Amino acid sequence: MRKAIVIAAVAASVCLLGGCDFIRTLAGRPTSHELAAKREMIEQQAAEVQRKKDSLEAVAAQERERIRKWVTDSLALEDSLRRSGDDVVKTSERMGVSNASLTFRYYVMIGAFSSSANAARQAARAEKAGYTSAVIPLKNGISAVGVCPTNSLTEVCNALKKVRQEPFCPADAWILKNE
Repeated sequence: MRKAIVIAAVAASVCLLGGCDFIRTLAGRPTSHELAAKREMIEQQAAEVQRKKDSLEAVAAQERERIRKWVTDSLALEDSLRRSGDDVVKTSERMGVSNASLTFRYYVMIGAFSSSANAARQAARAEKAGYTSAVIPLKNGISAVGVCPTNSLTEVCNALKKVRQEPFCPADAWILKNE
């Protein structure tokens, strides 16, 4: 009978003390359920961090692509403007404009008039549409109207595209380069 009591006591202690959670609870440590919940929370946080990192990498890739495209477009634009001498007119070569009278490097030209009154009316139409305009007197008595003065080649090309859509703009608008 004594053996039975000892065996029963050993079996009871093995059942009671056999689980890790019981020992962990006595020691004040987290149980297996708490550890599993913590592990799941850490995995969720890691997944969220990875999603944010992937999103930032995608945005950075888009920005790199946008910059690459902008540089490529700028180089192509500059190359095409060099090749076609028709749309870009250098003032010192063809127009007879005093370089001192122009304060910007590029102008979108929307007309050249023998009458300065007509040039003033065209400039007023452009200003009414919200564009900055300038009447540029040429040496041969012609008054030219320039809009969107700028020092940037990219800006003036974008302005030319935009101005060509306006009702006051003639089909033969061009870019004047002040050199």
